[in-house]
This record gives sequence, structure tokens and C-alpha cells, in this order.
Amino acid sequence: PAGRLPPLSGRVYGRRWLVLLLFSLLGFAQGLVWNTWGPIQNSARLAFGFSGWDIALLVFWGPIGFAPCFFFMWLMDKKGLRVTVLLTSSLMVLGAGLRCVPVSDIEIRKKLVHGGQLLNGLAGPTVMNAAPFLSTTWFSPDERATATAIASLLNYLGSAAAFLVGPLVVPPPNGTAHLVSHSNTQHIKDRIEAVLYAEFGMVSLIFSAALAYFPSRPPFPPSVAAASQRLSYRRSFCRLLSNFRFLMIALAYAIPLGVFSGWSGVLDLILTPIHVSQVDAGWIGFWSIVGGCVVGIAMARFADFIRGMLKFILLLLLSGATLASTWFTLTCLTTVTHLPLTTATLYTSCILLGIFLNSSVPIFFELFVETVYPVPEGISCGVVTFLSNVFMGVLLFFLTFYHTEFSWFNWCLPGSCLLSLLLILCFRESYDRLYLDVVVSV
Repeated sequence: PAGRLPPLSGRVYGRRWLVLLLFSLLGFAQGLVWNTWGPIQNSARLAFGFSGWDIALLVFWGPIGFAPCFFFMWLMDKKGLRVTVLLTSSLMVLGAGLRCVPVSDIEIRKKLVHGGQLLNGLAGPTVMNAAPFLSTTWFSPDERATATAIASLLNYLGSAAAFLVGPLVVPPPNGTAHLVSHSNTQHIKDRIEAVLYAEFGMVSLIFSAALAYFPSRPPFPPSVAAASQRLSYRRSFCRLLSNFRFLMIALAYAIPLGVFSGWSGVLDLILTPIHVSQVDAGWIGFWSIVGGCVVGIAMARFADFIRGMLKFILLLLLSGATLASTWFTLTCLTTVTHLPLTTATLYTSCILLGIFLNSSVPIFFELFVETVYPVPEGISCGVVTFLSNVFMGVLLFFLTFYHTEFSWFNWCLPGSCLLSLLLILCFRESYDRLYLDVVVSV
């Protein structure tokens, strides 16, 4: 009959891939804008008069932007994806536009750039939290982990693109240091301006596409879990804060990912004292994140095929991250350890670290949702990304004061990875959402 509803499970729509693409592009653009300055920090110092404190603060606006994280969680829970995505993308357009305002006064220009970075940081809670919510809303159980991986990792890929775009478009000051002429400085400034305008155009285009088409949800849910009743906003927080198992894996995610995000955001600053060029630092950052995105999507696809293996996958990834970060840290202490400090060893250790840590993100997200179901996905993942940004913010806060020597910063990496590995080892996994989909739908 015409009035009959289709079954709750198994109803998926082809447009889900378009929704995923739009959201993923938004995340990509946010990561690209956030990481604009780190890879070209030497050029930005010359062209805009940025200090080391300015560079650290430009990265720091990312975690500061997570201050209203709980508002965005509430908005997603109450108003759905469309309203949240449109608000987020409009903040990004405004932020990218502020950075392009052609003001001759260098101090005012710096303030506008900082303001633009803050507005872009305010978009972080949505692009980093909403991936599991989107995948549950639009995708069937055997595609959810893959959709979560694509939607969450494209934000990291945007950060990687900044490592590539910045150094390729903006020339480093190294070759012009002995020619301190106005024309050289102006040329570098013009190339930075070109990057800022291009990013503004990209963000505006994505906002226009989302405004034209980005539905909140499909006409009918794709699974039993998507159709089921969730806990209220207040009850969700009570459930999360009283769930010891959730707090364990929240710390296992937040500590190493927060440390790694802060570390990779100022990678050029860290590698400059050991005579690694801006271009080489950019390539190291680029391949470490790209490798993590590729492996992360592959791992998520594996998790979709063989369900119930999330803890095992995380143990493998975190073991690898602990070894790779220890190798990198010991290599940087070459006067003590006498390990060979070459471009090849730096490339290999950094890329392996990025692959292991970045690819763990979607696996963690799926484990959070399974552990605390029926807490809404946006709330559970919002809490852990907020925690991650708190750790990242604390680390970058110390960096603004201790930015002349980085061995302490490097040692934070293996320490955080080892702590996370121990927490996951002690964690007892459960799959409440998956059980509902498999048993109830049958």
C-alpha cells in the first residue's frame, strides 16, 4: 500500500555518497586553512613579521576553537546535520575572508589573520566530531566504519595538503637571506596572498554547494540503530562521565592524538634546528598524513568486513606508533645515541608515526560509539575530540614559552603512545550498537 513504510533496516540511498563527499570536502578545507602557516613559517616571518610566538599561536587557534564544542554537539543533536554544517561552513568563509583583507598596516593585518584562524578553529568541532553521526544516519552497518574513516580522515588530508601547497607555492627565504631587498620580501608576500585567496575561493565554493544541497537525514533510516531512540543531551553526559570503560579509551585517544596534532602542526619549527629545510619538512608532514589516511580507510574497510576486531586493530596501530616515535626521538638525540641522522631516517620514522596514529582515528571513533550506545554519536565523539584538543592546547601553550629547545616535545610522543597502548590492553570491548543491528534486524 502507498502509506506503508519500508523496513527500518537495509534502506540506503545513492545520494549518501554525495553527502559524504560534501562533508569530507568541508573537513579537507578546514584542515588546509588551519595548517596554512606551519609549513611556511620561515616565509611568513619575513613577509608578515610573524614571531615564533605568532606561529605557535596560529596553530593554537585550532584547539582554542574547540571551546564552544558542547554547543555544536547540542546543535547537531537537536537540529541535525544541515544546520550544523551550514553554520560551520559560514564561519569558515568569514575566517578565510578575514585573512584576505588587503590592509597595509602590518599589525592590523596580523590581527585579521589571527581572527581568521580563530573562526576557522570554531569549525573544528563539527568536522572532527560529526563523522560517526553522518555514517550512522546515512550508511548501512557494513559501510559505517568506511564512511567514518573517509569523513574524519579528509580533515587530516587537508592538513597534509598544506604541507604540499605551502612550500611549493611560497618560496623559502633561505635563498634570499643575503639579498634583504624589498622586492624579494614583496614576492614572498604576494605568493602567500595567492594561497590565502585560493583557500578563500575553495571554502566559498564548498559553502555554496552545502547551501544548495545538504539534507539533514535520509527519508528512511538505513539500519535499526539509526532509527532507535537515543539518550537526551543531559543523560548522555551523565552516562559518559560515569562509564569507566569509556573514560579509559577516551584518554587512550585524546593523549597521543592531541600530542601528535600539536607536534605535526609545528613540525617545521621542530626540524629546523637539525638542519631540515622547509621543503623537506613539508614533504615529511605530507606523506605521514597521506599514509595515515590511506591505511586508515583500508583498516576501516577491514573492520567493516570482519566485525568485532576494533581493539585488536588498535593494539597493532599503537604498538607501531610507540616504536616509530621512539625511533624518531632517539634519532634527534644523535649526539647522545649516535644513531644516523639522515633525511631517509627522518622521513621513515615520521611517516610511520603518522600512518599508525592517523589511521587509528576512525577505529577509535567506531569503538567509542559501540561502547556507549545509545549515547548519540556526535556527543560521544565530541567529548573525546574536545579532550584531545585540551591536551594539544596544553602542549602548545608550553611551546609558546619553551620554543628554543624541542627534545622535551619529542619525548612526549613515545610517552603518550605507550600510555595509550597500556590503556587499550586493559580495555574490555563490547559492541552494543552492532548487536542491535545484527540481532534485531534478523
